[in-house]
Amino acid sequence: MRRFPLILTAIVSMFCLTGAGQQAPQRMYQSYGAQEKADLDRISAYLNGIRTLRSEFVQIGPEGGADQGELYIEKPGRIRFAFRPPNPMTIVATGGAIYVKNARLNTVDKYDLSDTPLGLLLNDKVDLAHNKAVLGIRQQDGMLIVQARTSTNRNNSNITLIFAAANLELRQWTVKDNQGGVTTVALQNPQIGASLEPALFAVPVKAVKVKSN
Repeated sequence: MRRFPLILTAIVSMFCLTGAGQQAPQRMYQSYGAQEKADLDRISAYLNGIRTLRSEFVQIGPEGGADQGELYIEKPGRIRFAFRPPNPMTIVATGGAIYVKNARLNTVDKYDLSDTPLGLLLNDKVDLAHNKAVLGIRQQDGMLIVQARTSTNRNNSNITLIFAAANLELRQWTVKDNQGGVTTVALQNPQIGASLEPALFAVPVKAVKVKSN
């Protein structure tokens, strides 16, 4: 797998919640308590019920810097992260590939969607109670907090996902990188079932440079 830009890794690592590698033994379904199983099943149903989603987001990086943007999802297989200036990044998944555009550098990099956890989020079926990536779930202060990992080769969680428990809703996720840096992405005003224009998921292209006479 190609090495992803840090900004892409921080965002899409959250979505490994919906899948993981096959090397480690699968955690048995019965190992969860009744309430844990019920909560995981409830979250799975919530994620499976999302066909389209539009949301604003705020990303806080390891050094405290903040970026804002809009997130769009259309299942199966399409997602867009559009950062607001001055951040020059746009990330689009469509047609089995991920495209990362840097408007400042006028570059577009392409990655295979199947090489990333992101592709698994965009599938139709999520079953967290049987998922090797999930290490635990707890309730705290009106929130459901899911601990997960980006790889079954890891023994400890490096992803935390937070859902509002009462009216189930994904609120934010936190990713810890290999150097211990933490990136948090918080969703604001998510709209499930939003009508989305097909153009949102068009493959990004480089800007055409006009030659001066």
